[in-house]
Amino acid sequence: MSTRFQIGSSSGEAVAFDDRESFLAPAEDWRNSSNNSSDPASTSQTEVLNDGSMFVASSRAMLSIRKQIEKIAEYDIPVLILGESGTGKEVVARYLHTRSANARQPFLKVNCAALPGPLLESELFGYERGAFTGAVRSNPGKFELCKSGTILLDEIGEISPALQAKLLHVLQDKSVSRLGGNSTIRVEARVIAATNVDICEALESGALRQDLYYRLNTFILRIPPLRSRSEEIPLLLDHFIQRFARLYGCPAPPPSQQLIAACMEYSWPGNIRELQSFTQRFLIQGDVERSINELRGVGRVMTGHPVAEDSEEDASLTDLKKIGRQVKCSAEKPAIEKILQETRFNRKAAARRLKISYKGLLRKLREYDLDGKTTRLSGGNLEFHG
Repeated sequence: MSTRFQIGSSSGEAVAFDDRESFLAPAEDWRNSSNNSSDPASTSQTEVLNDGSMFVASSRAMLSIRKQIEKIAEYDIPVLILGESGTGKEVVARYLHTRSANARQPFLKVNCAALPGPLLESELFGYERGAFTGAVRSNPGKFELCKSGTILLDEIGEISPALQAKLLHVLQDKSVSRLGGNSTIRVEARVIAATNVDICEALESGALRQDLYYRLNTFILRIPPLRSRSEEIPLLLDHFIQRFARLYGCPAPPPSQQLIAACMEYSWPGNIRELQSFTQRFLIQGDVERSINELRGVGRVMTGHPVAEDSEEDASLTDLKKIGRQVKCSAEKPAIEKILQETRFNRKAAARRLKISYKGLLRKLREYDLDGKTTRLSGGNLEFHG
């Protein structure tokens, strides 16, 4: 029996970048980044965040999501942020926090994928002295420390089902109990959750509890991958060049039109994180032609990393592989779309028709940007949309 889930009560497509570890831009980098385009949708807008960093909006999608954030910031409702790894989910959460009435309160991030279940539970809820071996003193959890601020639960899809159930009670009751404690503690923190997992797949497999999902999806923000917003690339490229030039103490060459064009043609499967690494290599190598060839497939192995030396024969083989991938895409994508329509977007049935595994189909949906087109429900049925 097939189970259907309603995916989202509201949606938006956000364009953002995240330099929390290296994706939040220092404020001075962006003070003069706005352009004077006559098209208001293309006018760059910037905001200084509480930590001195900048939130940059320079595309229609970003300006749209910015307006949505302005509308929901004042309401104490959970927000779910979806997007591939490296697309900038944390900076969206930080901007939302700065626009809220509790912007002066703490903003705390918890990486749910980095800690095993028991440690994550104590990190979130705290513990009393003697709750477990090594608990020599009581310790408050992140929900307590956050007070009436904002807590970001990053990679919410990695939490165990048992801990998801406890988190659900916290969202419902607005209270927590420390590990080893008997009393309840009132919490006022606003919860923002973020994940890069396929929500439909996570719900169908049981990795994400339905009741927790429905509690979190009061408002959903979807951040598109970098390949879907190539107009952002020149701005980001220039930012990273300036940032790492200062860090390395080297000149900051303005990106040439040829380099910008190559960057905009490349698909960036690693999103902004990959763009950052590319910029670092570009500055260290100091070779524009080599960097352009790297983006266009010359001198790259299948893992996407540059090799030390290239021969003409190797370059030709790599180009042939690129051509082969393009031909494969042009044949497979319409076939998958046709089968999805014939099976009324039942992905398991489509996988059987295509004679591939279910996970294989999910990978191809993501590869061909079809995954977001089969997740909206209308009257309980999956609807294909462009």
